[in-house]
Amino acid sequence: MTGFVIDCSAAVTWCFEDEATPASDALLDRLGEESAAAPAIWPLELGNVLVMAERRGRIDAAQVAEFVALVRELPVAIDQEAPQRAFDEVLALARAERLTTYDASYLELAMRLGVPLATQDKELRRAAERLGTPVLAI
Repeated sequence: MTGFVIDCSAAVTWCFEDEATPASDALLDRLGEESAAAPAIWPLELGNVLVMAERRGRIDAAQVAEFVALVRELPVAIDQEAPQRAFDEVLALARAERLTTYDASYLELAMRLGVPLATQDKELRRAAERLGTPVLAI
């Protein structure tokens, strides 16, 4: 059973020491006990964060490989319905809540599954809270 939806902002805290918090470490530990879900965009967003951080000299190729290996081992199910919902539910949610469609895809998935959302994104957190979707502290 899926315990929560995780977005990119929550996951990257495990890659960058200066972004890690006790709550983000606890979220990673939680994945040892339950699974998470993410929309199909999640691996692409993570990959983009990694390649941009590498280009800026924030991390090196070895650190990217280490993080990718960690992510591949995590019990995160990639939702395949998000692309079909992009022009309907996700677009409508993005409009209504003034989110990007990327962020709205995480919120739509959490709402559809009836599980909390793990995010550090302030606007996404506010939208989730307005709509009654629980948000995990990170």
